Amino acid sequence: LDELIDEALRANLDVRTAAARVEQFAARLNITRSDFFPQVGYGVSADRQGISRDRANSLGIDSVTTSYEATINVGWELDVWGRIRRATEAARAQLLAEEEVRRSVILTLVSSVASSYINLRNLDHQLEIARRTLQSRGETVDLFQLKFEGGVVSELEVAQVRSEYEQAAVRIPSLERQIALQENALSILLGHNPGDIPRGKTIEELGLPAVPAGMPSELLARRPDIQRAEQDLIAANAQIGVARSQYFPTISLSGLFGYASTELSDLLQSSSEIWGIGADALGPVFTGGRISSQVRASEAVQRQLLVGYAQTVQTAFREVDDALISNVKRHEELTAQD
Repeated sequence: LDELIDEALRANLDVRTAAARVEQFAARLNITRSDFFPQVGYGVSADRQGISRDRANSLGIDSVTTSYEATINVGWELDVWGRIRRATEAARAQLLAEEEVRRSVILTLVSSVASSYINLRNLDHQLEIARRTLQSRGETVDLFQLKFEGGVVSELEVAQVRSEYEQAAVRIPSLERQIALQENALSILLGHNPGDIPRGKTIEELGLPAVPAGMPSELLARRPDIQRAEQDLIAANAQIGVARSQYFPTISLSGLFGYASTELSDLLQSSSEIWGIGADALGPVFTGGRISSQVRASEAVQRQLLVGYAQTVQTAFREVDDALISNVKRHEELTAQD
């Protein structure tokens, strides 16, 4: 069972997909966080233009002109109102939420592999019992046939015993079908094509781990579903700040330095230098309620996630309580069956 779980963690397609999604959200965080820093770029161009000779002669210039340009430009948005900080906070929370999704996938996978394997070993045991039963009832049919030939029992009694034998025979292909389907399902969990599953301990040799007494309910906070709901709520709170920042102007600094010349040989001369610096402030005046609607929408999403967070915690309490009750009562059932 341990080997099967290790194999599933290495090769299961759902786990690999979840891991790729974590990488995707990590990249999104880096994209959002990059707005904190100045953005530096470059440009290189060469241009050749021609105008009519009459116009060129009237202006005293050549009819064909060539220009070359090489520049470096810098732009930087000042995060005065916290838009980038809040967007980065939301992206970081979304990344952590996706990591909890990955953990949830792993826990579900481990649970599914263990449950499927135990069910498979249970079916194996049932098949073993069914085959022994069929053999036993076959011997009974032979015995009753001898008794019938000796005049000890009636033909009806022989027919009843043979009917029980046939009922036992029907059970075997049904169990074999269930075993094959269970092996196929378990193979998919392991990340490979349907096929045989190696066996280990029998169902009787597998033991149910004891649940320690006195565990604090604070352990529920470690559940991936609760952690994800919490991070989603943090992201929603941050998105409200991003929406509200649209009320305020966006302040940016920009700069440019480079060279421009009509002769390629003179391009890097000091006389060909060009430069420029500037500051921009862009803000809304009238948006027809667009910004206020975006703020209200973000607040509504936050309220939904807050309710969802409380519901997730309640569900976690119920599931744990159900599991503890089932654990105790199944031990009592096993004792009674023994």
